Amino acid sequence: MTESEKGLRDRLVDVGVELVAGEGAQALTLREIARRAGVSHGAPRRYFPTHLELLSAIARRGFADLAERVTAALGDGTASPRTQLAALGRVYLDFALGNRGMYELMFRHDLLESGHLGLRDTSLPLFGLLVDLVGRACPHTADARTVAGSLWANLHGIAQLWGWGSLPLATGAGDFTPLLRTALDAHLGPEQGR
Repeated sequence: MTESEKGLRDRLVDVGVELVAGEGAQALTLREIARRAGVSHGAPRRYFPTHLELLSAIARRGFADLAERVTAALGDGTASPRTQLAALGRVYLDFALGNRGMYELMFRHDLLESGHLGLRDTSLPLFGLLVDLVGRACPHTADARTVAGSLWANLHGIAQLWGWGSLPLATGAGDFTPLLRTALDAHLGPEQGR
């Protein structure tokens, strides 16, 4: 791939990222991305033979952004595993609520299952980090992977229900912090000394 081809390929993904941020995942059509990139409607197919491949490339950017935010929040890794899990949970929820279109795209089952552009390989390290932190926070647990999966499902549910307005209405909470704390307590046990 020449430098100009790589530039156009990157430009198509950049436009997709901008489009999903401004208008949501439903706006990500090949035709609209091409129009906004200033190329013919057939041009994206030269770099992304299928629509799923282009959507996967856009979702990879979302996972990269989320991973950078998590890395920054965890700092040097010297905080306790539980404190790191709380930071990871807060970043995850902030990302989900502040980037609804990208978040929706990132977790589309058809994209994760398709295997395009290693999307699954991009998403799994974050789950691996969650498993590691759960294992260190709860060394007595026999299956940190299952506990981490349950915690992730809980965080995902909080993000969805908060974004829809259901949880603020039902709980009267002004932000998701009490829900995050309760989720951590439910999956890890109550925090010592609190």
